[in-house]
Amino acid sequence: MSAPIVIAHRGVPGARLEHTAESYQLAIEQGADYIEPDLVMSRDGVLVVRHENELSSTTDVADRAIFADRRTTKDVDGVAVTGWFSEDFTLEELRSLSTRERIPEVRPGNLGLTGTILTFEQVIDIAEAENARRGPGEPRLGIYPETKHPTYFNALGYDITDLLLSTLRGRDLDTERPRFPVIIQSMEPGNLRWLRSRTSLPLIQLLEHGGAPYDHVLAGDSRDYAFLASAAGLAFIAEYADGVGAHKSLVIARDAEDRLAAPTALVGDAHDLGLAVHVWTLRDENHFLPADLRNGQGPADHGDALAEYLAFYDAGVDGVFSDSTARAITARDRWERRSPSATGSPAPGA
Repeated sequence: MSAPIVIAHRGVPGARLEHTAESYQLAIEQGADYIEPDLVMSRDGVLVVRHENELSSTTDVADRAIFADRRTTKDVDGVAVTGWFSEDFTLEELRSLSTRERIPEVRPGNLGLTGTILTFEQVIDIAEAENARRGPGEPRLGIYPETKHPTYFNALGYDITDLLLSTLRGRDLDTERPRFPVIIQSMEPGNLRWLRSRTSLPLIQLLEHGGAPYDHVLAGDSRDYAFLASAAGLAFIAEYADGVGAHKSLVIARDAEDRLAAPTALVGDAHDLGLAVHVWTLRDENHFLPADLRNGQGPADHGDALAEYLAFYDAGVDGVFSDSTARAITARDRWERRSPSATGSPAPGA
């Protein structure tokens, strides 16, 4: 098998603010195979890069008196959310905000950092520049965008999926042989099925550890994420996608004491259907690690993340979403040295 790909999850948020140019650049320097932007909409119809469309957890919008009257409550995928929302701001207004650390209690080292909101086009520019810098024999850096809340945005009149595809086409990236690798991911089957009939780019169905895709909820479709992670659910996914991006607990469960347990059947079931498995999200901090791999006392202390990476590589995953590219690469190098089945560099989308 090829070595697993390393996907820089919003860049390297363990060391830089997520979704910033500095974060993506550090991921590139550390050897990421893909950089991953989450996409939401601006009021004037531009794809911008944020973890969620609610802005107060990652920007200083709450401190800007000029925007105080835009605080509101919205139903986002069936959940009442109060705050400030990307779709209520023009791109110019969004660019006036300063980004900040989303989870300061876990990443206090990022508290002094600031950044600006990027557009999807700017992330493509970052990848373009890096690939132009590389020699002809070097592997291409890829991008791995996620459409956030496509059904929600559709209801507001924004077709985020069509805009993503048209943007890629405008940059000569929606082809059978794009200039560098592109993988598209989504939590919702509906927009992936729409994409399948319009593009040959690899598509990844994201799988949560609970709940159901929002488009299925609205349609009264009983196929929740638990079903989609089953052998029957994976067979359904294989009709329209090339792989799954699975929450890590769906690949290796945890026991009653929150320790790593045995791998589940998901990787084997997916591989039997020709589906790749990319697992999310591997991080260094105790807060995210199983109990048996934590070090120190606090949630921000770094545990034995290498051991967790190795466990997932041993479980046969084809890629990892990582908040620490350097750690993922170090673990992969160690795994390759001890695993004779791993050959060559990661194949795009493998």
